[in-house]
Amino acid sequence: MKHLIYHNIDNEWMSYRLSCNGLPCVVKDNSNHNQSSENVADEGQKVDMPLIAPGGSVAGGGTRAGLFRTPISGGVQSATSAHGLPRPALAVRNLMEQARFAHLCTVMSRMHHRREGYPFGSLVDFAPDSMGHPIFSFSPLAIHTRNLLVDPRCTLVVQIPGWSGLSNARVTIFGDVYPLSENEQEWAHKQYIGKHQQGPSQQWGNFYYFRMQNISDIYFIGGFGTVAWVDVKEYEMLQPDKIAVDGGEQNLKELNAIFSKPLKELLSAESEVDDAALISIDSKGTDIRVRQGAQFNIQRISFEEGHAVETLEEAKAALWKLINKGRVCNFQ
Repeated sequence: MKHLIYHNIDNEWMSYRLSCNGLPCVVKDNSNHNQSSENVADEGQKVDMPLIAPGGSVAGGGTRAGLFRTPISGGVQSATSAHGLPRPALAVRNLMEQARFAHLCTVMSRMHHRREGYPFGSLVDFAPDSMGHPIFSFSPLAIHTRNLLVDPRCTLVVQIPGWSGLSNARVTIFGDVYPLSENEQEWAHKQYIGKHQQGPSQQWGNFYYFRMQNISDIYFIGGFGTVAWVDVKEYEMLQPDKIAVDGGEQNLKELNAIFSKPLKELLSAESEVDDAALISIDSKGTDIRVRQGAQFNIQRISFEEGHAVETLEEAKAALWKLINKGRVCNFQ
């Protein structure tokens, strides 16, 4: 037996033991398991791996090539503090502002016959409103549109731009999506123009705007040991970081034109790096996608504590300061 996973089915806890041949065998467990879903998620992050200390050495001796993330056993709070990350709710708001596309999972309706009840995944574009609720532009002919008109329940999986693997940040938002009324269509169109610099779907005509009216749950995996169920009310009340909203892709494009080469040289002092690119930025720091041959990893660079970055010029100054000092914070 390799692993033991607990799952609640009809209020009875079942333990799934994965045998050596990879096939699950089910054994009823009548013991009382009061672990919250957050704790289970945290436990899933505790993998026996050597921790990489600053400078690329492996804790306990030896070295290990590459800039690999390793799970942190201290939970979300210690991970957030150690890496200079925004708290999870704010990180999700920033992610929703910086991402343009997502995977929408709807429930197949009865009209789809043998496929009824199965989840159906679609790649969609979206724009968040002032509360972080996603707005969509859908064709009435799309399968996901017809599914939502029958059953509004769905999930939206949003990945950080520049996705390169499971070490990247992503969020799953559970909610109910409904079509907006006729007098809200123009308002929604303006939200899209602000996010995408155009009405991406309306140019083809016969598209309508929908909104996730109710958000019931938010599940965030932020990397660096961050796994959390985010409080919906906290998420809705927060304002995203100004630097994450203003400029968006254009800011990252300009920053990469200036800092990609210096960051590559700086990171190569620890281990040879072929490419380095900024893929997200917030008031506390930036995530760098690092390529070593065919391997992609994520590096977090934190700005100086107490110096929150709000504008593009402040971001440039903060990055030059770190590069000139030859110091990368929170090396992982």
